[in-house]
Amino acid sequence: MLDGLRQFVADIVSRTAPQDRAFDDTGYRLAATALLIHVISLDGEPSAVEKRKLHSLLESRFGLDPGTADQLIASATLVEGEAVDLYHFTSVIMRSVNEEGRLRIVEMMWELAYADGRASEFEDNVVWRAADLLGVSSRDRIDLKHRVADRQPAAITGG
Repeated sequence: MLDGLRQFVADIVSRTAPQDRAFDDTGYRLAATALLIHVISLDGEPSAVEKRKLHSLLESRFGLDPGTADQLIASATLVEGEAVDLYHFTSVIMRSVNEEGRLRIVEMMWELAYADGRASEFEDNVVWRAADLLGVSSRDRIDLKHRVADRQPAAITGG
C-alpha cells in the first residue's frame, strides 16, 4: 500500500544527504506538510494528482522552490511515518502559526482531500480532528470544505 510512497521518498532522499535538510522537527512547515502527507496517504497509495497537488501547494503557499519542496516532502514523510497521532504536528503549528495561518493549513488539507475529486470519509475525519486540534472552529472548517469543494471542476464533482 505504501510501497509507492516509500519509493517516492527514497528517490528524493537519495538525491539529498540527510545533513542537507533545512527542516527540523520543530518547524511549522514540516509539521504542516506531515499533516498534508497524512491526508493523501489515508485512502491508500497517493495518486500522481495528489503528489502534484502537494508539491504545488508547498511551492505556492510556503514560497518554496521545487528542490526545497522535495526536501520538505521527504523529511515530512519520514516524521509522519513515525508519528502515532496528529498532536505532535498540531502542537508545533499552534505554537508557531496565527489563526489565519492555521485556517490556511486546514484549507490546504481540504485541497488535498479533494485533489482526486472528492473527500473520503477518512479524509473528512482527519481534517476534522486536525482542525479541532488547531483551534479551528467547526463553522470555519465546514466553510473551508465547501469553499474548496465549490472550486472543483463540475466533471470531477459530478455537479
